[in-house]
Order: sequence, then C-alpha cells, then structure tokens
Amino acid sequence: MSAEVLHGLSLPVKSIPPKYFYDEAGSKLFDIITGLPGYYLTRTETAILRDNSTAIARRMDARACLVEYGSGSSVKSRLMLDACRPAAYVPVDISRDHLERSAKAIFDDYPALSVYPTCADYAMPFALPPPVAALPRLAFFPGSSIGNFEPDDASTFLRGVAEVVGEGGWLVLGVDTRKDREVLDRAYTDAGGVTEQFNRNLLLNINKTVGADFDAEGFRHLAVYNEEAGRIEMYLVSKRDQRVTVAGTEVDFAEGEALHTENSYKYDPEEFVARAEDSGFDCVDVLQDDRGYFMVLLLQAQIST
Repeated sequence: MSAEVLHGLSLPVKSIPPKYFYDEAGSKLFDIITGLPGYYLTRTETAILRDNSTAIARRMDARACLVEYGSGSSVKSRLMLDACRPAAYVPVDISRDHLERSAKAIFDDYPALSVYPTCADYAMPFALPPPVAALPRLAFFPGSSIGNFEPDDASTFLRGVAEVVGEGGWLVLGVDTRKDREVLDRAYTDAGGVTEQFNRNLLLNINKTVGADFDAEGFRHLAVYNEEAGRIEMYLVSKRDQRVTVAGTEVDFAEGEALHTENSYKYDPEEFVARAEDSGFDCVDVLQDDRGYFMVLLLQAQIST
C-alpha cells in the first residue's frame, strides 16, 4: 500500500487510487451521497433492477453463487438475492469493517443462504472461497464503479470477471451514461459538502493505513467534467504550500496544486457493449431508464465452440 501511494504521489499530476475512499467512514459517507437529490445514479439503477429483477432471474441458474464486486450498502444486493435466490453469496470489498457489517446483516436476514464475505481489492485477481468452487456463478457489479477504471483497465477487469464466472456465467453490470454537464455537476458536487467530506476522507484513510500526516482541511474538493474524454475528474486542491510526510517520505504540495483522486467514465450504450464483447462477454440485454441516464447490462461469458 505504501509503495502504491508513494508511486501515485511521485507522478507529474499527483494521484491516489479511489479504492482508498472506502474505509468504514468513507463507506458511510458514500451511503449518504447515494441519497442526495442530485446523485441520480443509485436510485436510477435501483429502479432499473427492481423493474427487471424477475426477468434477470429467469436467466439464472437457481444453484448459482452470486459474487458481488463491492458489497456497498446491500440495498441492490437484496434485490438480486430476492429475485435470483442463489445458493451462496460472496460479497467482495476492500473495506473489512464495512464488509463484515453488511455481510452479517445479509446472513441474519437470509438464514438459508451461505454467505462468504471476502476482503480483497477486486481490481486484482482474488480467490473465491473453496465451498463455492463447483457452483455456477453470477457476478454483480453495480454502481457504475466500472467507470473508475481507465477504459483499457476496464477491459482487463471484464476479462478477469469472465474468467471468474466461467463459460456461460453471467455478469449484471451497472454503467453510467454520457449526459449534460449540468446533471453531472449536481451529482458530484453537493451544496451540503458531503462529497467534499468523502473526498477528503481519502486523506484521513491514508493517514491511518500508510502512516501520513495529511491535513484534510488543507485541501478543497473539485470535480470537473472532461467532456472530450467522457469522464468526471475528481481532485483535492491544496489551499496553501504544504509538506506532507507519507510513509517516511516528504511530499510537497504547492498552493493550488491538484491531487487526483478519481475518474468516473460515462459511456454511450453502443460504446460499452462493444468493449464488453471484446472482453469475453456476449451482451444479452441493455436495460435503461426512460431518460437514458443509466444502463444495466446483462452479459454472458462467451461459450467456446
């Protein structure tokens, strides 16, 4: 972790990966963000899943293992569990405390379900628990977290998921779409400052996990839409000249210097379907809301002939 963070801080534009948002405090802040008026993503995706869960479930094997990448608050997880009724559930998340709490809630509410929480960075290869090895697999990756990957890395990730689910296995994937700048601005910068708290919390997490002395209040939140690249770019901007010690290494920030914390890519449906199909999946369906703000893709790992 120290090596990864120090590498990012040595780049011409300093950067820390967005996975470091999600300690226990960051996960709670993100849950608050999902309910904010301007943050359309969660409620739009949830409505799509609610309206189509029965149709999705009809395609799934009743003996399947549901593997969720990023366990989140489990609201969408429960829609999938109720509809698909899998034999086992493997939530995968980097935040151990948040993972254990959400997995325990699922275990309590679904006593017949085998639950195997797996603490891992899902962007990297990880092992599934041995008891699910023989089960058919359904992967679930909601929230448009695929947009946090650079496009080529998204393709690499999708190829990894195809290997996890195996030939004929399924992926239900949430993807945000390109839209007007004003809609995106409201989603990523709220008047109450919750998104700024969430962004700054990344620094507090680095202080704890890597050993650093970031002054989170010495940075301000900035989110901009790069229309040409089709992505929201999120930064923490230094309010003054300052020096931070990270894992024993001193790092200087100039006043106004931006620390990059997240990209969130938005895709046209045709664009992302082509990427998925180049990465080992057949696109069986694209489910969207009436405004076309969000899409849920139903993908099946290609079967060799």
